[in-house]
Amino acid sequence: MKNYIIIILTLFTVNITFSQISVKGKITDNKGLPIVGATISYSNENSTKKDGTVSQENGTFTFNLTETGTYQINISYIGMKSLQLQKSFDQNQVYDLGTLTLQEDLEQLQSVEILGRVRKDYNSDYSFSATKTAIKNKELPQAVSTVTKELIDDRIAFQLPDAVKTVSSVSATGLYNHYNIRGITQADDGQMLNGMRTRQYYFLQPITSHLERVEVIKGPSSVTFSSADPGGTVNMVTKKPLTEKRNSIGFTTGSFGTLRATADFTGPLNDSKTLLYRFNAAFQEADSFRDVVNNNAILISPSFSYVPNENTSLNVEMIYNDAKGNLDRGQPIFGAINGEFDLNSTPITRNVGASNDHYKTKEVIFMANFTQKFTENFGFNAQFMKQTWDEDLAEHRVDGTAVDIDGNVIPTLARMRYDKRQQFWETDNFSAFFNYDIKKGNITNKLLVGYDATRWERQIGAGFLRARRYLTVNGGQANYDSSNPGNFQQMVVDGVTMPVPAVPHFNLEDPFNGARNTDNYNLAELTIPANLNTSSGIYIQNQFKVGKFSALVNLRYEWFTDIFDYKGDEEEFETSAFVPRLGLTYEVTNDISAYATYLGGFQPHTNTVSLSPTAEGFFWAASPSRFDPLESSLIEVGAKGEFLNGRIFANLAIFNVTQKNILLGDTYDLDNLTTRGEQRSRGFETDISGYVLPNLQLTASYSYTDATIEEDTVKEFIGERIGGAPKHNANFWGRYDFTSSSILKGIGLGLGAQYVDERYTWYNPTYATDRVLLPEYTVFEGAIYYKPNNTNMQLTLKVNNLFNETYWLGGLNPSRLGPGAPRNVLLNATYKF
Repeated sequence: MKNYIIIILTLFTVNITFSQISVKGKITDNKGLPIVGATISYSNENSTKKDGTVSQENGTFTFNLTETGTYQINISYIGMKSLQLQKSFDQNQVYDLGTLTLQEDLEQLQSVEILGRVRKDYNSDYSFSATKTAIKNKELPQAVSTVTKELIDDRIAFQLPDAVKTVSSVSATGLYNHYNIRGITQADDGQMLNGMRTRQYYFLQPITSHLERVEVIKGPSSVTFSSADPGGTVNMVTKKPLTEKRNSIGFTTGSFGTLRATADFTGPLNDSKTLLYRFNAAFQEADSFRDVVNNNAILISPSFSYVPNENTSLNVEMIYNDAKGNLDRGQPIFGAINGEFDLNSTPITRNVGASNDHYKTKEVIFMANFTQKFTENFGFNAQFMKQTWDEDLAEHRVDGTAVDIDGNVIPTLARMRYDKRQQFWETDNFSAFFNYDIKKGNITNKLLVGYDATRWERQIGAGFLRARRYLTVNGGQANYDSSNPGNFQQMVVDGVTMPVPAVPHFNLEDPFNGARNTDNYNLAELTIPANLNTSSGIYIQNQFKVGKFSALVNLRYEWFTDIFDYKGDEEEFETSAFVPRLGLTYEVTNDISAYATYLGGFQPHTNTVSLSPTAEGFFWAASPSRFDPLESSLIEVGAKGEFLNGRIFANLAIFNVTQKNILLGDTYDLDNLTTRGEQRSRGFETDISGYVLPNLQLTASYSYTDATIEEDTVKEFIGERIGGAPKHNANFWGRYDFTSSSILKGIGLGLGAQYVDERYTWYNPTYATDRVLLPEYTVFEGAIYYKPNNTNMQLTLKVNNLFNETYWLGGLNPSRLGPGAPRNVLLNATYKF
């Protein structure tokens, strides 16, 4: 018994002795300033168990060890290079590691984006696409807002419109993948992917699981992207392979029958780390708060990078995206009273589609990036993209109000149309340039000369079947003419005589969204002519810096060819233009720079790019290239700043954008098309993002935009606000994580809000009857995060539209409003290994 007592006392004494090993130190940056919130993790080399602490207000830290041994110590902080130490602790004493200095993490920028991004915060301090090559955002004389994958993940922004809504001057125009940027609504000419143009309509919202970041490059960047929208360009940057192994899987479920799964695997394929891979995959099956609307998708995206040495690199990637859902044309409303529409006359869930409608798209994209450095100063870069895109559509949609035999509106019935459409696109992009860099003393000069080309082809075989309007006695379809009722077939419903519609009316008082038998529809066969549009451009760019002053000068010569009815009775149009850019930047301090820029924009009206929704019907019948191209310009001044060792980034921009020759007119009257004289959008915007505290990260933005019609043949339109353009737009998102010393360790909170001012529907004021003013709205969202100790798992509970606000994102016209979703909940689990 006595021996047992001695053994117990001895073990107790040993435990007390070991628990008295204490380690302390101080962490500073290379300027000697203390770093608050740096993470200090440590583990015994004979154990897999890890523990850690964080540095305090004066940069100091302390931790205790329970056993002797050799420990691996890792010190890390956002925006700084990690520091690794190996230290033996074998005495019962206090160990002082002294002052440990972390160096700023200056990432070596690639000429072409081959490798993935290392940072793990809301900021991306560079862009490749804005100037064709790597440039620090603070040196770029143009506003660029970036949404990183970390911000996308924290907000569970699975689709692109949810991702970009935190950006200043960006607002959705409805339920499509379509945006108003700086008061100007985008054309439907596809998306930018890794700085290259794709081709697809904007009806389905793309998913974001394979994206590294989304860049919104403000202004008409035609000098970089060829035919670019005057307000700005949304560029999606895909995830690239990393030199270190990182794997993650995620599962999400929630409201509206949402089920999602994602996977992201990356790392080296050989010991020398010259061959790298990344594999992204995503699956979604989801319904909607909208009647008979769903959005299902499968995305697979493998990527490989070969980097044999510092002078040569190659990346190839492929994206397979198969989306199946419904084309949601939006909530229809009817019957303006005293010029005003009642937005509540139909519920926000109302969709007139049938359960057997569908919208299917399939795209395959292959991309290759190559860079070769011949000398330290001279290099070559090339990029190629091939895309195929197929569309298969069947839809019921509103065609207007129903009328009786005398032409009187029947308010309880909506006139319908039915379309079945198929089309097939192939797009090719090529870009190549040589760059020559000179550095001598405080003078640097980066010269770039290049060529790029794009080819869009809508292939032979596209066409659609359509039923709409009313049936004539000879079996045709036409708008009803009450002055000649005998020309139309007639029927009597509930004692009311009315013309026979080509598609049965939708009863607003007794809605039916079940499967509809379309066999008896009088479908007209319509051919969509094959079309070909090509563009080629040569450009020169020079970025030079003398001390604190730098300039970015570009000149591009672009020529376009547009062929209507390609390989048939071809109608060909050609046009060309010089596109300039001049930007000046001055470093006011080491952290703040001021800039001014002038940008030109040039967009031909082509049969593959619809620059005006009100003229879209024209493109099935002839080429709009006969009209003068849309021309635009930007004057912008602003300031950019980096603070707290690069953890906070802020920008302020004042802009004036003008555009001329906007194509307008009656959709089905080819002789009534015209071009609007001028539209102008001016205002200011600001964005701020980063770590305010070591455990508090946020992004916030505000913009004021005054977008008006300056010249128009219809005098009453002059001075009117441009459709789809809110004056005020504000956004906020923040995430706060409780520290390791808190009893709430492992828990985080997220909170966001978006405010959008009132705005007209997009088509307004093309026609006076389209004057629908959508009310302002403020919508909140919140999230709770939980990371269990010693695991790589995170659970997220996200609530969108916290207070169940009824609001409208935007709309095209009264029959196509885009209501926002009511309160909904998402539960996500992510595991990294």
